[in-house]
Amino acid sequence: MATHLDLDVLRSFVAGVDLGSYARAADRLGRSTSALSAQLKKLEEQLGVPVLRKSGRGLVPTAEGELMLSYARRLLALNDAAVLAVRGTQLDGRVRVGLQEDFGEGLLTEVLGLFARTHPAVTVEARIARNLALETALAGAELDMILAWQAEPGSDCVRQLPLCWIGDPALAEAWLESGEPLPLVVFEAPCVMRSHALAALDAAGIPWRIAFTSSSLAGIWAAVQAGLGLTVRTRIGKPPALARLPSLPALPEVGITLKQAPGAGSEVLARLRGIVVERLAALCDGIDGKAATA
Repeated sequence: MATHLDLDVLRSFVAGVDLGSYARAADRLGRSTSALSAQLKKLEEQLGVPVLRKSGRGLVPTAEGELMLSYARRLLALNDAAVLAVRGTQLDGRVRVGLQEDFGEGLLTEVLGLFARTHPAVTVEARIARNLALETALAGAELDMILAWQAEPGSDCVRQLPLCWIGDPALAEAWLESGEPLPLVVFEAPCVMRSHALAALDAAGIPWRIAFTSSSLAGIWAAVQAGLGLTVRTRIGKPPALARLPSLPALPEVGITLKQAPGAGSEVLARLRGIVVERLAALCDGIDGKAATA
């Protein structure tokens, strides 16, 4: 007898994984946490395998769950595209979105391409900038939505990624053995990752110096590849020639926030937000799945 998966259950499963919390997913979907738990139990009963496992205080996909997650995204995307096509819904208007530089290359290209194919009558204006500029533009109603690094705890966090030291392993070892201050390549202050890097080194008693500052991510990567020092980032956009350096002090995770301007709640923005969350989850899942030395 054929097994028919419930798309509503799959949507809850994907939302829980994307938001990193099924309590948050329940709130987003307008359901109770117990209702979502019942849906997930139903999914596991249908598949005959567990799709989630405990990790700390939360739940993460099992190997089978990761596979199901990939199929669920495709099934939901196909379902949503079919509904739009049959209804003949043609959204129009304008939406303004801002993204941190780390997301400007791969994620922005995918999001804009997918959104343009689905809603060709909508004009999308995109801005790439650093956190402070994005927050200022959002507060000033110059942008409708921003994707940025989380500077302070809040409810807008949609994903967490580990920070890591990145650079040339041979140079890093030589610098540490020399006893001289560790050269750092960082953004100009204020910068979330710069603050975490300095705090970690101070806590470990490792001397440091700012060897190079930049106002752009391209400048950061160029300086590290030139051997001017080490930096702290996530592995998003890391040049292949550089490596993660696990021998340096441990760093915390950094949150990714997706914020909307007050009063910005159009259907166009909701559709774009859904695509951003979906593609961001795929990007982060791909990074989490890489080897630790990637």
